[in-house]
Amino acid sequence: MTITGTHAIDRAVSLTVQALRAAAHLDWSAPAAGLEWSCHETAVHVVNDFVVYATRISERLADGFAPIERYTAPGAAPSAVVDAIEAAGRKLTAAVSAADPDDRAWHPYGTSDADGFAAMGVVEALLHTHDILDGLGTPDFEPDPELCAYALDRLFPHVPRDAGDAAAWPTLLWATGRAELAGLPRQTVWRWYADPVPAGDRIVLCEISPDVATDLAAGGTGGFTWAADGPFEGTRAAAGMTAKAYAEGAYRPGWGPYAVIRTHDRRAVGGIGFHGAPDADGHAEVGYDLVPSARGNGYATEALRGLTARAFGQPGLTALHASVDDGNAPSHAVLLRAGFERTGAADGTVRYALRPAPGPAGQ
Repeated sequence: MTITGTHAIDRAVSLTVQALRAAAHLDWSAPAAGLEWSCHETAVHVVNDFVVYATRISERLADGFAPIERYTAPGAAPSAVVDAIEAAGRKLTAAVSAADPDDRAWHPYGTSDADGFAAMGVVEALLHTHDILDGLGTPDFEPDPELCAYALDRLFPHVPRDAGDAAAWPTLLWATGRAELAGLPRQTVWRWYADPVPAGDRIVLCEISPDVATDLAAGGTGGFTWAADGPFEGTRAAAGMTAKAYAEGAYRPGWGPYAVIRTHDRRAVGGIGFHGAPDADGHAEVGYDLVPSARGNGYATEALRGLTARAFGQPGLTALHASVDDGNAPSHAVLLRAGFERTGAADGTVRYALRPAPGPAGQ
């Protein structure tokens, strides 16, 4: 891809503003397609998102609070709201352009760098322009395939791209629950991943958040496209534990299950994750499974290495533990290749542990 974050925002805002200005004479009190908001409320939402994203990355905000500067007066005419979208888009472009490569800020779908917030801005602009125009009865909006491919590449590592960039816009609509795609049913649950966990060149890990977990536990896909023999029962069970923890107020983001995504075809091939957040001593338990068709390729080892690297980068973790049935030779091999050490055995189960490597002398 040759498009960059700032150019992507500028292009998305330009397309949005052009399309919405052409429809500014219509009745924006009509409901936007597929949303509970009116077309007017949806357009104001785009303004607010641009301003919030710009504020978050420019201030490197680490939590959910972001002061919003009002860009739209209550009851503003549609043309004035479109002007506000254009102004807020310039604010987001400026914030992304000024950010350092290492700058990070919080988002509910993952702490992100500036390029991630740029891609979020693109998604908000394109999708809500689609929603507004469909609600107004003018459903002919179709942005550049390259722009849609940029958003898919940055935020949707789990969404297959079997038809390539030419079908990037229909794929983005499908990925966000707005359309069917090549015979695939419309998504009933979806999210993007601003901060997926890298695990080598062949695997990426996407967190199974509570809404995704609830869908998986109930027999859904969780918004993932699974290999033909997935998801495995262990992944559904782990998702059920996450949904239960969330309902009980015990869920901690980042310390639940993750879907294992194969990068070459973007299919989910398993699950890996934690049984819960670290305890008072900083200990946590890890588990994993792969669908049968994906086993024997080293994916579990790569996924475990990626997950442990991310985990030990978080504060408070002092050790990771795993339990394996004595006769499960492949799982023993996975743990040993990932650096775990055997710590004991009882009742047909072998225990393993991994601790962080010691820091430089004097630390």
